[in-house]
Amino acid sequence: MKRFGFDEISAAAEVLKNDGVISVATDTVFGVCARYDHEAAQEKLREVKNRPLTKAFPLMCADEAQIKEVAYVDERSEKLIRAFMPGPVTLILKKKEEVPAYVNGGMDTLAIRMATSEQLRKLIGAVGCPVFMTSANQSGQPTCTSLDEIEKSCPLLDGMLEGSVSFGKASTIIDCTKDQVAILRQGPVTMEQIQAALK
Repeated sequence: MKRFGFDEISAAAEVLKNDGVISVATDTVFGVCARYDHEAAQEKLREVKNRPLTKAFPLMCADEAQIKEVAYVDERSEKLIRAFMPGPVTLILKKKEEVPAYVNGGMDTLAIRMATSEQLRKLIGAVGCPVFMTSANQSGQPTCTSLDEIEKSCPLLDGMLEGSVSFGKASTIIDCTKDQVAILRQGPVTMEQIQAALK
C-alpha cells in the first residue's frame, strides 16, 4: 500500500480528488478520509470501513469559511468555533440546503470538525472541499494505532499519509441545533468551558 511522506500532501490530495480513500493522522486518533462532494468517494469510504448506511460520517473543514459553506453558523456557534477550533470538538450544526442528501443520510444536521494540524489544513485545501473524516478501523472495531495496523485492518485503502497523533480522548461533541447547547459525547472540552465561551 502506498505510504506518502509527511510532506507529500499534493500527491495524497490527488488520490482524494480521484474519489480515493487515505488514512491520515488527526489530533486524537488515526483517521480515514474521502472528499465529501462525490457520492462515489463516500461509497468507497463505506467499503473501506465496512460501515453501515445508517451511520453518517463527520466532516472535517479547513477553516471557518469552509464550515460556513456547508452549515449555518449563528452567533452562538461562531463563539464556540472561535473558542475551541481547531481543537478536540465536533459541532452539530444545521446543514445548508445545497449540501446533497447522501452526505448525511438525509438528516438536516452535520457533525463538523476543523482541521487540527497544518498538514490536514493543507491537505483539505489541496482537495478544494471538506472531507469525510472517521476513525481508522473496521466499523465497530478498536481504532488502529499505527500505519501497520491500519494496513491490516483496512486493506482497501488507496494510501496512507504519515503523521503523528496524540492518542488523547475523542472530541467533545456539542449539539448547537437546539435552544440549549448540549454535550452528546464528553471529551476534553467541558460544559463549564462551553458556558464560559458563550457568555
